[in-house]
Amino acid sequence: MITRLARCVREYTPAAILAPLTMIGEVAMEVTIPKVMADLYDYGVQLGDLHVVLVRSLELVLCALCSLAFGVASAAFATKAGTGFAKNLRHDMYYRVQDYSFSNIDKFSTASIVTRLTSDVANLQMTFQMMIRMAVRAPMTMILAFISAMTISVKLSLVYCVAMPILIVALICLVPLVHSIFDRVFRTYDKLNNVVQENVHGIRVVKSFVREDREVEKFTAISDSIYKDFCKAERILAFNNPLMQTCVYGCILAISWFGAKMVIASGNNPDLGLSTGELSSMFTYTTQVLSSLMMLSMVYVMMIMSRAPLRRTYEILTEEPDLASPPDPVTEVPDGSIDFENVSFKYSAKAKNMALRDVDLHIPSGATVGILGGTGSSKSTLVQLIPRLYDVTEGTLKVGGVDVRDYDLTALRDSVAMVLQKNELFSGTIKENLRWGNADATDEEIRHACQLACADEFIQGFPKGYDTYIEQGGTNVSGGQKQRLCIARALLKKPKILILDDSTSAVDTRTDAMIRKAFAEEIPGTTKLIIAQRVASVQDADMILIMDGGAIAAMGTHEELLKTSPIYQEVYSSQVKGGED
Repeated sequence: MITRLARCVREYTPAAILAPLTMIGEVAMEVTIPKVMADLYDYGVQLGDLHVVLVRSLELVLCALCSLAFGVASAAFATKAGTGFAKNLRHDMYYRVQDYSFSNIDKFSTASIVTRLTSDVANLQMTFQMMIRMAVRAPMTMILAFISAMTISVKLSLVYCVAMPILIVALICLVPLVHSIFDRVFRTYDKLNNVVQENVHGIRVVKSFVREDREVEKFTAISDSIYKDFCKAERILAFNNPLMQTCVYGCILAISWFGAKMVIASGNNPDLGLSTGELSSMFTYTTQVLSSLMMLSMVYVMMIMSRAPLRRTYEILTEEPDLASPPDPVTEVPDGSIDFENVSFKYSAKAKNMALRDVDLHIPSGATVGILGGTGSSKSTLVQLIPRLYDVTEGTLKVGGVDVRDYDLTALRDSVAMVLQKNELFSGTIKENLRWGNADATDEEIRHACQLACADEFIQGFPKGYDTYIEQGGTNVSGGQKQRLCIARALLKKPKILILDDSTSAVDTRTDAMIRKAFAEEIPGTTKLIIAQRVASVQDADMILIMDGGAIAAMGTHEELLKTSPIYQEVYSSQVKGGED
């Protein structure tokens, strides 16, 4: 897991290596300073030797400047490496998501993916920066300070051997208690983001039903849950600091007691005692040794906190797309013919029932096919198999006489244009949105596609025409306008197969008829599949399918179905004759 994420450092590897190296230089200078100060006092101030005072003072200034330079360099390298690591990690995760099939995306909620790309990556960035700085500084300070203390007095240094095990045991006891809490907190963040996303996306519905108070209550409940969990974790971790201070002051008292006796003893025998300068440096080393242990505890806590984000980002990076192009794919779609051969499909391998059952169907290239059926009859499921948004569970689906699983995915999907049930426009101008269908489309091609989709008239009515800015989600255009823009965008692909998934539901019947007439006259060679709720939208089709319960209940022309299909008769009667018969 760590190895996989470590690949995201890439071009920032030199900075990631230099950060700990310069940190070691900073630590070495900091540990040297107490020794220089001891010599300054013992051999300079106490003996009244001005030369020693000047030399040692210069050494102190030099050590301090070197420590500062190493510290600044380490911080700069760590920042560059940390932000670069986060950038690459977000890049890899986002690109991985782009390769997901619909079934892969179904595993992760939108809110969860957003949280993993933002909060989780930010936590990992902070942990990474701490690892290449503090995780190096703490042990190096502890080791070098302990060795320096040992060179002054082995007996006094044994005090650390009493304090360090106490802190280590306390740390081992505290950290497991907070790990489960932090793990729960990051899962709760997903819920929080989901509530915010739903509220903002559906703000018009919320306001129309005057449910703002209810949404605030939902948000507050989840926010309070995060607050309580963090407070609980911090209360547990709060024991760490007083315990640390107790050990530090205990060590200082012990060193003061025994050190004072050794200083007094040095008056009789300097070889057996301790100088005043050495005693003062022992106090500094005590603080350095135990503070570094405290720092290690902080690093450990950060590592525990980052375990959940680490796992969650790893899941995104290692999720294998369910759909992929074969080793030697077909790169050209011959025509728009479609063949379903005993096709059955279910969304999950664990599902008990098939969403589609035993579909046998041949659609010749250039034909217009209408699809009717009640809610949940799997109309959308049927057409989503054609561009291989999902793979069939059983049977074979062919486009242009070739199994869709043998095509290069890009080639297949470039030949199929879908206008989905839920129309999506992106922030940008109308022209930029339309060029999603064809990035190289000329202004003339764009206008022609809009004329076919009956969108040119209302676009020309805008002050800026095709340069009119579309807000995020297309909130500044009506539902019917949005549908017509999406149809025009699909037409710019010049597809062999055009799928309209209930994509004219928001336009009036006259406009719907004009769009269908334009399709018949302008793109006769394109196979057209039209999912609709209105009989008028499909009655002129070459073939009409009646879907019921995931199967094709009937098929035929408008006239044939009026004679043979009770379902079609009922729908026609209710819509056209008002249910009088």
